[in-house]
Amino acid sequence: MAARTLSALPTSTSTFPSFSKNSKKPIVPSPSSLSLPSNHRKPNPIATSLLGDPAPPSSACASITPLFPRPSPSRSPAVFSMLPTAKPEGAPTEKNPKWSVRAIKSFSMAELEARKLKYPNTGTEALLMGILVEGTSEAAKFLRANGITLLKVREETVKLLGKSDMYFFSPEHPPLTEPAQRALDWAVDEKLKSGDNGEVTPTHLLLGIWSEKDSAGHKILASIDFDDEKANELVNSANEDAVMTF
Repeated sequence: MAARTLSALPTSTSTFPSFSKNSKKPIVPSPSSLSLPSNHRKPNPIATSLLGDPAPPSSACASITPLFPRPSPSRSPAVFSMLPTAKPEGAPTEKNPKWSVRAIKSFSMAELEARKLKYPNTGTEALLMGILVEGTSEAAKFLRANGITLLKVREETVKLLGKSDMYFFSPEHPPLTEPAQRALDWAVDEKLKSGDNGEVTPTHLLLGIWSEKDSAGHKILASIDFDDEKANELVNSANEDAVMTF
């Protein structure tokens, strides 16, 4: 009875090895007969609906754009040798003197100081502060030696011109006032009159500010004990800080 029960159980010839009549070696089914070919496999409907159709790795990598693109090579900044001064009368363009590096930096700092105070223009008071901010020229050293500091000039500027409106914003390059423009032109003219081939320095710029009697810069210098005697001392050192050239 037990032998009949065991022989009646169903068995699968595809998964278990069998022996042929003429050979004692078992016949093992090949793996290809147990699985479907890859081109006949059915895609998972859930994965397809959520992730979309799978794409080849090469096409996926080609369609990906970088999150942070590589920056383009920066251009070298232009170097300027002239400030916005009017053309001196009777002087050819090729003979116009160049401004020293310290003078150009003083002018850039003057624009920055005008923007800090939220003024619409770059005046002689801003040019004076620019000389002090640059700090390495003979003019800046002379001013500090006589007790004229950037803090004092700022305080006197606010007293004289007042504070700007809180909601006013200066332009990126505040235009020059007429006295400031004349001070720059005076510096160029005086350099031409000297006859040498040097550069226009911050000392020339400071003397140009002092030459504008009605300007804010002149009034601020006078309020901090700067006079004609000290201006004459500066004339002798007008060319001493023309060291750095382009």
